[in-house]
Amino acid sequence: MAGVSKNARIGSGTHKFVHSEDGGEVKMKSIFQNGRMKHVAECEKCKRQERRPSDFDLA
Repeated sequence: MAGVSKNARIGSGTHKFVHSEDGGEVKMKSIFQNGRMKHVAECEKCKRQERRPSDFDLA
């Protein structure tokens, strides 16, 4: 018998990212800009945007 496909699985793990400077939660957002979809990570507290959540620790 065939197993469940990888796209049909339920219960995907989620990882919460926290901005180390102000403690705000970092969430991924999709923005339509210049005719393209742009995915950015944004801190909810300070509204700072980066390309990916791990970039918040570098600055």
